[in-house]
Amino acid sequence: MFYTHKKIIIITAPSGAGKTSITRYLIEKYPQLSFSISAATRAPRGAEKNGTDYYFISEAEFREHIRNNDFMEWEMVYEGKYYGTLKSEMERIWSHKQVPILDIDVKGAIHVQKQYPHNTMSIFIQPPSVDELKRRLAGRGTETDQSLAARVSKASYEISFKDHFDHVIVNDDLNKACTEAEKLVFEFLSRPA
Repeated sequence: MFYTHKKIIIITAPSGAGKTSITRYLIEKYPQLSFSISAATRAPRGAEKNGTDYYFISEAEFREHIRNNDFMEWEMVYEGKYYGTLKSEMERIWSHKQVPILDIDVKGAIHVQKQYPHNTMSIFIQPPSVDELKRRLAGRGTETDQSLAARVSKASYEISFKDHFDHVIVNDDLNKACTEAEKLVFEFLSRPA
């Protein structure tokens, strides 16, 4: 039996470490999980859809949400690029008796853990190395030299926070990392709240 009442699962990592792939895997494995859609002020990339991948909103709308205290957490992740988790998104998922799975940045993840210390499980996905992370990000073909350098620098900083999370999974093999995450989620969902 799974206990889903007001639980939260956080998957966090530097950009390019594999958190989105692992999050998608877990959602396919466990129908009790629901992807928490973050709000973002950046433009959609590739085939990303508003209301599915992110809630794409203007910076003015984002600031209005901040003023209204509508976010569980929010950050300016890159200069002028805001990301955040709306409280209404958590309530939407909990109202369907599901567990939100948050795919969020490191600072946001720490903030959510502090607000919900007793019903949150966090997993930090660590790349095998910063060089490998740089290779993965460059392979996406979506970064300029400047944005790639900024992401790699930020990743090194974010890795220094890995010990703030409940679990660390080194993603040197995606299948293995997914299996490790699956076991952790099973244990978390099996525990009474």
